[in-house]
Amino acid sequence: MITAEDVRTVSLFAEIPEHERETIASHAADVGVHAGDWLIHEGEMPSFFGLLDGRVDVVKSFGAVDRVINTFKPGDFFGEVPLLLGSAAIASVRAVTPVRLMRLDPSDFRSIVLACERFNAVIMRTMAERVNRLQQVAVETPTAVVTICGDRYDPACHDLREFLARNHVAFDWRDPDDHDETATPFVELPDGKRLVGPSHRELADALGMQTAPSDTVPYDVAIIGAGPAGLAAGVYGASEGLTTLLIERDAAGGQAGTSSRIENYLGFPAGLSGDELSMRAWQQAHRFGAEMLVAREVVGLEIGRDGAPHVVLLDGGDRVAARALVIALGVSWRRLQIAGIDRFVGRGVYYGAARTEALTTRGKDVVLVGGGNSAGQAAMFFSNYAHSVTLLIRADKIEKGMSQYLIDELHTKENVHIETSCQVVGFDGNEHLDSIEVECNGSRTRRQTDALFVFIGADARTELLPREIARDNLGYLCTGRDVLDLDGRANWPLARDPYLLETSVPGVFAAGDVRHGSMKRVASGVGEGSMAIAFIHQYLQEGLGVA
Repeated sequence: MITAEDVRTVSLFAEIPEHERETIASHAADVGVHAGDWLIHEGEMPSFFGLLDGRVDVVKSFGAVDRVINTFKPGDFFGEVPLLLGSAAIASVRAVTPVRLMRLDPSDFRSIVLACERFNAVIMRTMAERVNRLQQVAVETPTAVVTICGDRYDPACHDLREFLARNHVAFDWRDPDDHDETATPFVELPDGKRLVGPSHRELADALGMQTAPSDTVPYDVAIIGAGPAGLAAGVYGASEGLTTLLIERDAAGGQAGTSSRIENYLGFPAGLSGDELSMRAWQQAHRFGAEMLVAREVVGLEIGRDGAPHVVLLDGGDRVAARALVIALGVSWRRLQIAGIDRFVGRGVYYGAARTEALTTRGKDVVLVGGGNSAGQAAMFFSNYAHSVTLLIRADKIEKGMSQYLIDELHTKENVHIETSCQVVGFDGNEHLDSIEVECNGSRTRRQTDALFVFIGADARTELLPREIARDNLGYLCTGRDVLDLDGRANWPLARDPYLLETSVPGVFAAGDVRHGSMKRVASGVGEGSMAIAFIHQYLQEGLGVA
């Protein structure tokens, strides 16, 4: 319990009358934290803290670099900056030694500040000093971790830029010149080493990302795919004590991670990007102890028999054993069915938002194809850079596929043009896309464009999975009652029915867009990922599902 004498040891409260210290003590929580534990993480809701015993470090993330920007000792206070700015915590705090703190909730802190001019003056001065320190550290911290050298229209160079950007690795990019004797594209690391045309895994290894599992014993759960469903499963699995491994081919977020703005996600009234949401979830899963592999592709599964764990086969020959699996592969962008257009992918044709191309569209005319929310969000994003954005929709009304809030926002953008009953039927260009042929209401026209972004739906890619895992005629995974409806009771090996998100193989669950009947929304994917973990607990309690 916090006492008035405890309050007096905090420098801010040392000179105030005893009765005021007693009032503060009556509202303060007594908080103890072990050495090495995190008291608060960047991005979380803040509180005001007074340090009574021990030491804590303040850690700020600058891209891929974490910096200790301050250390507090007994008598110091912190947390006032985000409270006064009305923001989330702008840095993380970790205990260096065992610590004891007094904590005031935001409402109590604000009441004290408003009631006392002395507090107000001291806190405002302290806040200004700390903001200046943050700015100084930001300037001193290197902003570029690596340099990419490659032609702007080289698909391999585009692929490397996209991989680094989606994994939040800061980089500089430049075109090759006459002095570059090394083949391009190449990546130059901070120590001067050059990687010529590296694979994603080679680049990830060079940057210190985890690409291999740390354990050879079976994990409680392995999650294939780190989109919203996979990330939610990772957070809930690790936080509930399961040894958890996430396996991601590219970067956290899946298709949702490429969304430039999600404005209808619960709890974020100002909206946030899919990339921001994904990175927060990734950090959250890591904080709870989940292992996360990047730049690794799942090439197959071996189904465990008679209680044996399942085995995930990775590219390169690695094998990962797990007592339960969550398949959250998501879906892949559907390709334009125009002969020869694939040679322009990365050279003017892009599937998905390709946010790394935003600056290259500045002042230019771009075309987006698609009538769903992903296309609408991308149109809003590119309208901030491009001279004009034309959205081509195959349906006769935009309302058939897009949320009303996005439609309303698009109508506020003078440089966004929406055309319905249209589709791309041809293209032209040499090294780079120059023009497209568009058919609208039976009439064809040739249009000059600098970039074509395609959002015409997505398909399940589940060919790598064994035949025992039932799927519908489009490749989506059947779960729960759909398993019995499709295969019948005779092909389900247990006396009980499959759990709601369980596939036709006991202990193998599916969540998110890859599941038959899913809602294809970020929120529903998050819900399914967390639900899968609840069912996995039940499955593991059965003794690996042996009937």
